[in-house]
Amino acid sequence: MKRFGQRVLSRGKGDSKSSKKNKDSKDGTASPSSSAGRETQSPNLTPSSSTSTLNDPRMKPLPPNNGGSIGGDTVMQSQGSLGSVAGSSNASDRFGSLGSQQSPNGAVTPSRHGTLPPTVVISPSGAPHIPPPGAPEIMPHDLAPPKAGQKSLVFDRLHQTPKDVPEGLRTPKRQHSSRFDVSPHPHRELEKLPGFHEVPPNRRQELFMQKIDQCNVIFDFNDASGDMKSKEIKRLALHELLDYVANNRQVITEPMYPRVVEMFAKNLFRPIPPPMNPQGEAFDPEEDEPVLEVAWPHIQVVYEFFLRFIESQDFNTNIAKAYIDHSFVLQLLELFDSEDPRERDFLKTTLHRIYGKFLNLRSFIRRSINNVFFQFTYETERFNGVAELLEILGSIINGFALPLKEEHKLFLTRTLLPLHKVKSLSMYHPQLAYCIVQFLEKDASLTEDVVLGLLRYWPKVNSTKEVMYLNEVEDIFEVMDPAEFAKVQEPLFHQLAKSVASPHFQVAERALYFWNNEYFCNLVSDNVEIILPIMFAPLYENSKGHWNRTIHGMVYNAMKLFMEINPQLFDDCSHDYNEQQNNAPARQALREKKWAAITEQANKRRANGTPASKATEEPDSMTEDNQKRLDSLKLQDGDRRDRRPHERQSSISSSRSQR
Repeated sequence: MKRFGQRVLSRGKGDSKSSKKNKDSKDGTASPSSSAGRETQSPNLTPSSSTSTLNDPRMKPLPPNNGGSIGGDTVMQSQGSLGSVAGSSNASDRFGSLGSQQSPNGAVTPSRHGTLPPTVVISPSGAPHIPPPGAPEIMPHDLAPPKAGQKSLVFDRLHQTPKDVPEGLRTPKRQHSSRFDVSPHPHRELEKLPGFHEVPPNRRQELFMQKIDQCNVIFDFNDASGDMKSKEIKRLALHELLDYVANNRQVITEPMYPRVVEMFAKNLFRPIPPPMNPQGEAFDPEEDEPVLEVAWPHIQVVYEFFLRFIESQDFNTNIAKAYIDHSFVLQLLELFDSEDPRERDFLKTTLHRIYGKFLNLRSFIRRSINNVFFQFTYETERFNGVAELLEILGSIINGFALPLKEEHKLFLTRTLLPLHKVKSLSMYHPQLAYCIVQFLEKDASLTEDVVLGLLRYWPKVNSTKEVMYLNEVEDIFEVMDPAEFAKVQEPLFHQLAKSVASPHFQVAERALYFWNNEYFCNLVSDNVEIILPIMFAPLYENSKGHWNRTIHGMVYNAMKLFMEINPQLFDDCSHDYNEQQNNAPARQALREKKWAAITEQANKRRANGTPASKATEEPDSMTEDNQKRLDSLKLQDGDRRDRRPHERQSSISSSRSQR
């Protein structure tokens, strides 16, 4: 798996755009509080939602306006024993020699040469959740909240396929965020309460409840000058609650659970505004900047506090599951449609933490995510949190027990593969490709279903999307078993031949880069008798007639490799190709003659008024054979219909005689 680790589907930004360095925490974990800008890299990683690129560092730099890369990966950390359970024994061998780059937001960005694979944010927990013995699945990693005040690189997304609309005519986007149920005016007058260190220990639980009550007050952040003092009091109360839970032991009691969950729901669960601009144009996540939540100063600390609460060593899952239930999970999933990337990062970490802590909710969470994807694929094609949900699934799939359950295989074929056909694929393709490869690493027998599914949705005219497909196919090659390769080589190389012959130089170039992959070349050399006859014609024609000179050199290298593998077969293919070219005029004349005969026959039938089903021409032997089979089937059906009344009468008479 070394080769796959070095090119595992994320296309990050280059070193020239790096500006910050990650700091190591004392305990090797990331904190969700404001002092939590520390991250540690884990060997088994999943891709980040902010990474969505189309081009590959293995390819030459592209000219302007032809695409680029979108960086900004968040780091995924391994949590204690969870990371050691799920197949991390060979992780150091796979990823130990990889380097990393850094994006402008300080997060590690993997690239395909000597870098870490795509990542997900991981948060520590003082008490790592260990599944009981015999649990069907394990959680190899855990997610952590993003750093406070960190700007996501979703703003830097590159417009790969810009619309043909002048910038001056663009419809202005809406400028408001979510609508909260603002508390009545008398309740918005808050007074600062003393700190936890200012009261004796026996009064701290009562003070905790009072501060929770203050945090239940909702303010209108659209009015920046309103309730400024009370807003600051609530923000400080949230920070005090966060520090109290994070830095103290034996402070979480049973009465706190319903109050904390209620406070979380009251501050965060709300209807997400529809993605529409004022004049009716639909919000395009690839083109328009997202609308940020104006209430983020409070929302952020609520997320951080809730994460620290459920990560605490004193947190009791048996008590909490009475309040964190199916309804809570469904409302949490609805928030993933938020346009604010900062909130989606916290939601990703929160849902992943709940999945790891609450074994009774795991199956329901997977089914609910499945339903979200179904609605996105077949109904709306609009949902902002697809990339984040796929990041969570990448970590979940990594912990699936073997052999895979049938429900997991159906999830791959019925949910993940159809996600390739959505037009906004570029927004989540790195995460989707990572999930696909994780399935193939778990069970190589799924290779045929995956490859044929990709070929089914292969784009016909969208060159940008085709480049993404080619990137994913090469990642699949890295984990493909030779026996599975033999099953899919013919349909796969017929499609690769079309890509090599593409007039779009990026598509042809990306397909020809396969021949720089050592493992790919080994598979080709083992099956050259089948592959070379398929690939010879497009390679030979591109070597002569492609308009891009770079393609000429790459085609020459590929043909040279085939010539070295099997010179005799290469000569035979060359001879066959020359014969086909020489006989092309004769074949064209024969084709035109056949079409002329069909046209003449159709004209005669039209003139005589004879329908096509009453044709009088002699059928060939195959047609006669098919007609005989049809007649025999009709006779058998007639016999069955004739026998059924007699059988029914005989059964009735026999039943009467028994009575």
